[in-house]
Amino acid sequence: MYFLGTFDYAMDERGRVPLPPAYRDAFRSGIVLSQGSPEHCIRVYTPEAFEEMARRYTAPSPMGRKGRALRKVLFSRSHHAQLDPQSRVLVPGPLRQYAALAGKVLVIGAGEWLEIWAPAEYDEIMSRIDGGLESTMESVESWER
Repeated sequence: MYFLGTFDYAMDERGRVPLPPAYRDAFRSGIVLSQGSPEHCIRVYTPEAFEEMARRYTAPSPMGRKGRALRKVLFSRSHHAQLDPQSRVLVPGPLRQYAALAGKVLVIGAGEWLEIWAPAEYDEIMSRIDGGLESTMESVESWER
């Protein structure tokens, strides 16, 4: 399954964010929240998608600097979570702080995961992405040859 769309939600004072109704069943067995480094958002993974990402991050040897750094970035900044009875996920304080989340948030589909964004930060990054979209699409075209 790929996660699609952009959804406006309000994060409550305790840091709980609803997940889109179409995707709630995918997260019934658990959630892993992680910093969206280097972007300032929160990634919302199913346990299976997180396992796949973890395989990529642990591919480099832990004996090398790059392997150790990747492990620290992913695992020390990730948290297990569950949906509550109202289908909300509690975003831990350090992650809320990292992504500057307060009040209104956006939950966006990002393919293999969802992301939670502060609207101003999302608008800013999408402006940059849109500005370079043509060259990005041309580089993707060369991958397919």
